[in-house]
Amino acid sequence: MPYTKVYIHFVWTTKNRIPFLETSQMRKSLWDHIKQNAVKKGIYVDRINGYREHCHCLISLGVDQCMSNVMRLLKGESSHWMNKHQLCKHKFEWQDEYYGISVSQSGLDNVRAYIENQEKHHAKKTFQKEFDEFVTLYDFVSSKG
Repeated sequence: MPYTKVYIHFVWTTKNRIPFLETSQMRKSLWDHIKQNAVKKGIYVDRINGYREHCHCLISLGVDQCMSNVMRLLKGESSHWMNKHQLCKHKFEWQDEYYGISVSQSGLDNVRAYIENQEKHHAKKTFQKEFDEFVTLYDFVSSKG
């Protein structure tokens, strides 16, 4: 039996970055539901958190899992659950795209802390500002490579 340890830090947003996830209680309910659904699907969610318009999730991929299937299962089911229980005033949707990056064993604690502190983090810096800074850094790095 193979043994693997592949951690992926996923980030995805609500459709058009609409701040559907208005309250911390709503977010907690959604994160709890995603974790429960992940267990049923055999997906190991190490950490999950986010803010009004996005979600961060640290997942350890199983030997037979790929990123696109994991995202399809978690995002699709969770948006269906949100709408079924009418937790938003309007139809809830996640953006089709997502971001996923591998995390080394030595970086796990930093990523876990970052995910756990989303509310405090985004009180200081908006998701859009953080995203713009990341894109600028990525463009700089990729143009050099």
